[in-house]
Amino acid sequence: MVEHLSGYQDRDWEIVDYRLYQDHRSGLWFRGPEPAALRPGQYIVCLGAAQTFGCFCERPYPALLEEQWGMPVVNLGYGGAGPRFFTRHPELLAVINDAALVVVQVMSARSEDNSRFASGGLEYLTDRSTGDRVAAAHAYGSLLAEADARLAWLPGPVRKAVRIVKGPPEVRRVLAETRRNWIDSYRELFASITAPTALLWMSRRRPGWHRTDRARWWWQRYDDVNAMFGDYPQLVNRSMVRAIRPLAGDYVDSTTRRGSPQPLVSRFTGAPVRVDFGRDRQDLAEERAENAYYPSPEMHEDTARALAAPVRRALARASAVRTLPKTGGAV
Repeated sequence: MVEHLSGYQDRDWEIVDYRLYQDHRSGLWFRGPEPAALRPGQYIVCLGAAQTFGCFCERPYPALLEEQWGMPVVNLGYGGAGPRFFTRHPELLAVINDAALVVVQVMSARSEDNSRFASGGLEYLTDRSTGDRVAAAHAYGSLLAEADARLAWLPGPVRKAVRIVKGPPEVRRVLAETRRNWIDSYRELFASITAPTALLWMSRRRPGWHRTDRARWWWQRYDDVNAMFGDYPQLVNRSMVRAIRPLAGDYVDSTTRRGSPQPLVSRFTGAPVRVDFGRDRQDLAEERAENAYYPSPEMHEDTARALAAPVRRALARASAVRTLPKTGGAV
């Protein structure tokens, strides 16, 4: 079954045309323009979630890499994706494994399976206890509320301290399981990729910081679902990144907040606009005049610069392949 959380096109049409196309192998829709004929070893693949896709950005980092280095770049960013999503679609390996370089984004762990929620690798979870399908924030918010109800016998200040610092045991158990599964999904994903790889950390925070737009701290919190998730990539901490770094040939850190929040303006008139997120997901109904979540265009520029070293090596490999002498039959 092909699932689409979002193509973002209807929601964001006033701001950017994503030129979506359907991949004939998987049936999935990706950001265009659709790649022309690709020669093995002569292109780059960027694999990730909405940050790689480039929401609200006319020229996301895959497009910038193509412009700056003159090598075709395939953008396989997919809204709401975690590593498990790509292991579910091995049909994409044909294009992935013929690349000169595969940039693999560090994706959110809220799009990972555990014993309470089934994800399919996307940020839209099925509660195994009820069968209900809800957004990850609503799912984990309900889990926190259930745990908080069991602490009702504690005095208010003590209950608040538990929520902020220690966390309910059942919530801690689910998060620990989720994180282990996320690491395992990355191990499975990298094991399936035979092309050279670069792991990309693209975020407004360092892996060791657990932050939101409002504050930052170094510990895991449990008093609020957004505080528990932290900024993108949600639920991912330093130990998780350390666990998957050795799986890739290169590791690139693009921690930047430049240009964020991004004012949203019409591509037709240049005037400020408000985006109705409910046009895309009814569970996320809210109008916004700025993008404070997805990477800004300036952050994409910073990311393209950060990727210069592995891309340069990919170009060298591609050049070596082009100059290899052609061999005839057996001598």
